[in-house]
Amino acid sequence: MTTPTTSRYTEATLAALRRQGDPLADETVAAMFEQGEVKDFNTLMRFFSTAGSRLPEGLPASAASFLQTTGMPPSWADWDVMERARLFFMDNAAHINTGLSFAAMPATYAIPRVARLLASTHSMDYPSRRMANTGQFVTYLMQTNAFEEGSKFIPAAQKVRLLHAAIRHHLTHSDTWDVAQDGVPLCQEDMIGGQICFSILVLDAMHRLGIHMSEEGAEAYFYAWRVVGAILGCDMEAAPRNLTEAREYADLYLLRNLGPSDDGVRLNQQLVKLYEDVVPGTLFDPIVSATIRFLVGDTIGDWLQLPRTPWDTVAKAVPHILNVLETIEDSSPLGEWALDKAGSLLTAFELASLTRGRVMQYAIPEELKPEYGVRSQRSRTHRWTPPASTVV
Repeated sequence: MTTPTTSRYTEATLAALRRQGDPLADETVAAMFEQGEVKDFNTLMRFFSTAGSRLPEGLPASAASFLQTTGMPPSWADWDVMERARLFFMDNAAHINTGLSFAAMPATYAIPRVARLLASTHSMDYPSRRMANTGQFVTYLMQTNAFEEGSKFIPAAQKVRLLHAAIRHHLTHSDTWDVAQDGVPLCQEDMIGGQICFSILVLDAMHRLGIHMSEEGAEAYFYAWRVVGAILGCDMEAAPRNLTEAREYADLYLLRNLGPSDDGVRLNQQLVKLYEDVVPGTLFDPIVSATIRFLVGDTIGDWLQLPRTPWDTVAKAVPHILNVLETIEDSSPLGEWALDKAGSLLTAFELASLTRGRVMQYAIPEELKPEYGVRSQRSRTHRWTPPASTVV
């Protein structure tokens, strides 16, 4: 008789992670707020956007120390696996962006605690800003020089990590967030959960769309997000080590946390409108909600109050269309080139539409909304390699 395997994750495990933040980033942000240095930091960070470049003079000491300490990928990163992930990104850019935009992002809105946290920031009054930031972040990650000197990904990740710490700082000091009841804002449970949403839920969306992928490619894609999680401050002792553990974490995390909320509905409505505005005209607007419902399922679709329309049937036909396109891609080098080029152009168009052609800055919010009580392309042969150390 086979003895059943025991999962690494239990209710108690995730409950403990809900009490943990990101000590290094939290201490850095707390020091900057205490010294009144946040505005100067945000200004100087506009001049720090490429890995390996000299840090701007005049940075707060705590910030300079943080950026030097976190300016390299984790030493344990396996660059052969990362190479497979890079090729997976290149081959599936449009599909990955679809999974992120129409599955992973809406799913986060169906986690009431996360939706409430997102709604606390002024930037959510301008949903295109957050989507542009997210799209730019993923685009930086998928570039062939993502981990090299001169890349923009690692500095963007460092800024995002500090941004998350700033939100934790604000909410922890507000009267509207009960740490005893809700845990630490943007806790390790949710940080790892975000890594899971951007990996597992995207792979699930691609599978639902009928995209063919190897187990090796999917594992490499998850591994790349594991490396990203380390750069963003996830507790790597607690984070899933492979796809099997990631699935276990995802199942328990979503079961514990999914549910309806007014914040989630409002955020998703803003997201849908944003997607509808990207495409000229209104004829195809209903396909946006239909695609989200198809990828997240009816339960989450109902929680987010996505309408049920005849377009739901059209969305279900998308996998058949993609299957035909994949057949063309697999059978013809010219077809492969054309579809890869179309995917790259689609990704560029989406990002350009959201950013209006501007580079998005990841600034630390100096205050939250008043009601939260706190004021104040290379060739396929080019491998990913880490940047040189900036520590002197």
